[in-house]
Amino acid sequence: MAAGTGRRAWDPDKEDDLPVYLARPGTTAQVPRQKYGGMFCNVEGAYESKTIDFDSLSVGQRSARSSRSGGSKPVEPAGVGESQPEAGVEIRTAAGKEVLQNLNETESDRLLVKGGRIVNDDQSFFADLYMEDGLIKQIGDNLIVPGGVKIIEANGKMVIPGGIDVHTHLQMPYRGMTAVDDFFQGTKAALAGGTTMIIDHVVPEPECSLVEAYEKWREWADGKTCCDYSLHVDITHWNDSVEQEVETLIKQKGINSFMVYMAYKDLYQMSNTELYEIFSCLGKLGAIAQVHAENGDIIAQEQTRMLEMGITGPEGHVLSRPEELEAEAVFRAITIASQTNCPLYVSKVMSKSAVDLISQARKKGNVVFGEPIAASLGTDGTHYWSKNWAKAAAFVTSPPLSPDPTTPDYINSLLASGDLQVSGSAHCTFSTAQKAIGKDNFTLIPEGTNGIEERMSIIWDKAVATGKMDENQFVAVTSTNAAKIFNLYPRKGRIAVGSDSDLVIWDPDAVKIISAKSHHSVAEYNIFEGMELRGAPLVVICQGKIILEEGSFHAIQGMGRFIPCSPFPDYVYKRIKARKQIAELRPVPRGMYDGPVFDLASTPKGGTPASSTKGSPTRQTPPVRNLHQSGFSLSGVQSDDSAARSASRRIMAPPGGRSNITSLS
Repeated sequence: MAAGTGRRAWDPDKEDDLPVYLARPGTTAQVPRQKYGGMFCNVEGAYESKTIDFDSLSVGQRSARSSRSGGSKPVEPAGVGESQPEAGVEIRTAAGKEVLQNLNETESDRLLVKGGRIVNDDQSFFADLYMEDGLIKQIGDNLIVPGGVKIIEANGKMVIPGGIDVHTHLQMPYRGMTAVDDFFQGTKAALAGGTTMIIDHVVPEPECSLVEAYEKWREWADGKTCCDYSLHVDITHWNDSVEQEVETLIKQKGINSFMVYMAYKDLYQMSNTELYEIFSCLGKLGAIAQVHAENGDIIAQEQTRMLEMGITGPEGHVLSRPEELEAEAVFRAITIASQTNCPLYVSKVMSKSAVDLISQARKKGNVVFGEPIAASLGTDGTHYWSKNWAKAAAFVTSPPLSPDPTTPDYINSLLASGDLQVSGSAHCTFSTAQKAIGKDNFTLIPEGTNGIEERMSIIWDKAVATGKMDENQFVAVTSTNAAKIFNLYPRKGRIAVGSDSDLVIWDPDAVKIISAKSHHSVAEYNIFEGMELRGAPLVVICQGKIILEEGSFHAIQGMGRFIPCSPFPDYVYKRIKARKQIAELRPVPRGMYDGPVFDLASTPKGGTPASSTKGSPTRQTPPVRNLHQSGFSLSGVQSDDSAARSASRRIMAPPGGRSNITSLS
């Protein structure tokens, strides 16, 4: 106390035990206000980082402004836990009095990401993030957070929404076998690559119940997934009972997308009539129609022809499925979807022709989306001719990879320009021994490639690092667009207050070499083997928990949740509803027809129609000449000898006029 004043004297050289609420927000470092003169003197640093960025403000949120200038960083608290080297991010735990508030917590579920550059699909800005209970609670500068927070220093690195892989086939059954990557191993690999949610395909056996297959997939996934997941359901046959099951899945089970096959004749293939009925049904129920687009009838013929020619290896797979068959099926699917006013989602876009058709349809206003996969973005089909059968078989998938080596670059360009909207992996891995059941017949090789772990790095390396795509479009095609299409947005696919705390701290400068020896898949072979990719995750946060930090992996089996997808997503169906109103069909008002009506009953069965008395009276039917009967006779008698002949006949000039040719010379 200062003598005679009753006030405490401030000693800057002496530790003062001020209450926590007087300390700097989020720290225990006491920073008193310092005076530099009288009342009207300037205060140093008073106007630093005070520019308001209205784009980052949220209603009811305090101090949620981004720092546009590269001002001085706030002073770090004195007491911290262990820290990582400065080469990447720094992870530590706040110490001091704040820890006393959480003595009963064995593990804090509170995370604070500081100094990161938040990247969404529409904007990028610098801000801090506070997460609690698996949700993003605050975004801004100088956040007021409770104690016991684990702090991640992003050091200016990108903070992006966790990736969403829209196409996987984990634990896929095939001819009594099962894919080697189950839901645990597959989602573990996904997290290692920066993907925090997958959407897997339920593939019922023909004539089996769709609901029963859905329940089986849920049972497999619920106890194994390491990240959140949703499901598509494939329609492998069609009748009235299947239509009722589709309605049940949409209204009660959280499914809003269904795949139909235009290939795999005599197994999954749908006819044009069935496609029309399915698209009509899905459009009315607010679901999304996905198609595997290939002409199955011609493929079946080509496969037979290849085998007859003695082509039994993996090269027969791509030779029997030329890209024209994919393009024809894409065009047919777009046509049927347009007629039924149903949104169309073309999965596994593999060729230039298919991409061009989707792009043209979108320019005409069709509601159609295209999904390339990691394989079609990162490699090509020249490997089908490899002398190593196991290597060639590892690339077998349908539609096949294009043998044109310029195709991946072309597809990346259209993904960057927005003509294609999302990206998947179609991850479905079989061991070499399982693939070898087709060693003498390429039609028996189990189809599927890897890509769930490599997908995001491939897109960054092939599109962003090459200047085709910016960081915001990268977020859109790896996460945000998928969340919008399948009605998961903004819970997924965006960094915003209230969204799930599925985040990735992304290092654009990191370089990694793909190898089957180091990937997290069980597969023995990696189709991207030896590829050097730029861009990789440094930290992966799933449900508010740190799963990957500087190479240390902490995947937890069974922590994944099923995320239901509701029908009628606005991103898709706003246009569908508008098109329906504009294109509503109405009859033409006209008077009743009271003229003559042809009597079909008077027409002889199998014969020519009887002549109508109401026809033209002057028109006569010419006689029919028998071309097989000749009027020539060896006796010299002609058939018209008995006919009366005129005494003379005037010769008329032909239509071209008289000929003046008198000589052939």
